Amino acid sequence: MHIDPFEIRVSDDALDDLRRRLRATRWAAATPSPSWQQGTDNAWLRELVAYWADRYDWRGAERALNAQPQFIAELSGQRVHFVHRRGVGPSPYPLVITHGWPGSFAEFHALLERLCDPAAFGGDPADAFDVVVPSLPGFGFSPPAAHPGSSAFQVADRWAALMRGLGYARFGAQGGDLGAGVSIALAARHADAVEGIHLNFLPSSYEPTLDKLDKAAAPLSQAEQDYLREKTEWAAMEGGYAHVHATKPQTLAASLNDSPAGLAAWIGEKFRAWSDCDGVIERRFSKDALLTNLSIYWFTQSIGSSMQMYWENRLQPFRFAAGQRVQPPVAFARFPKEINHPPRSWLERVFDVAQWTDMPRGGHFAAMEEPDLLAADIRRFFKRFRQ
Repeated sequence: MHIDPFEIRVSDDALDDLRRRLRATRWAAATPSPSWQQGTDNAWLRELVAYWADRYDWRGAERALNAQPQFIAELSGQRVHFVHRRGVGPSPYPLVITHGWPGSFAEFHALLERLCDPAAFGGDPADAFDVVVPSLPGFGFSPPAAHPGSSAFQVADRWAALMRGLGYARFGAQGGDLGAGVSIALAARHADAVEGIHLNFLPSSYEPTLDKLDKAAAPLSQAEQDYLREKTEWAAMEGGYAHVHATKPQTLAASLNDSPAGLAAWIGEKFRAWSDCDGVIERRFSKDALLTNLSIYWFTQSIGSSMQMYWENRLQPFRFAAGQRVQPPVAFARFPKEINHPPRSWLERVFDVAQWTDMPRGGHFAAMEEPDLLAADIRRFFKRFRQ
């Protein structure tokens, strides 16, 4: 494995082009429906686009991102961008954290501060982590896969190779959204290296065997039946984005890669709908934080390739055979405003659930919304694996 240091450098021409496009936005007419009922609110989007064009400081964000130690690894022909932050403590525990969509490696800044240097936040240095945060293939500064086959399973194989190449024979994994799928695949395929996984989301394609011929499978509990019904109802009303990503991603990409306002509408609506913000995005996310994430998608032209993993995961969903178990123990942090809320028994059909936490607040973007709660839960789970 070959590794090179990496630094983000967006050209002045790219910045000028972005501002020109933002200022030339051709606005869609608003409908008579209530605000946000049919998608992104027009007034909110106009305000965000104006801020992006005239007040947002990409150069300041670029300096902050470059303060994190970043690298590019060559893994069997696939270039992978990653942050590798060393812990401040006597024996930091190695942990790979994987983001999802519509996030990026940038969403973990506050979480890394707390995991890598717990003493700076009043914690114990013995709880420090060495944290590796790769960018998924086709996201941000990781180029898209050159060939088909970038589902959670293939990504997990690359992450295992990356961690070995960095000198970590045994490690833990953490993730939400698509990153939860990668973490599950790491545990299922690399139990010799992965000691445990911490999740704050359960992929919707996860399904244990429910075959009536499998005598070991317990009947669905009422809580499980309610969960499956709620999941179906959510998909019908809120899951259109995922269906497009998984079936016709290139059609959508042609628009979003050309229009920064369109990109902001597509992604911004999810930060509102999936977070614990009571409908007011900036209760949880500043404009600067939203725009740093959006700018990473824009400058790398990765919105189209970021959808590819939905296509791949549709072809390789998380289906488990009768009696199949994932060996490494699992911790699950269930945030109240997350987009699904599986009962513990649903996970226990396949996983050894060693820790379960019902969080008092927070949503889908837990690392940004509640970094203290998430960091504390991660520390508590992985303490059992420390020498």
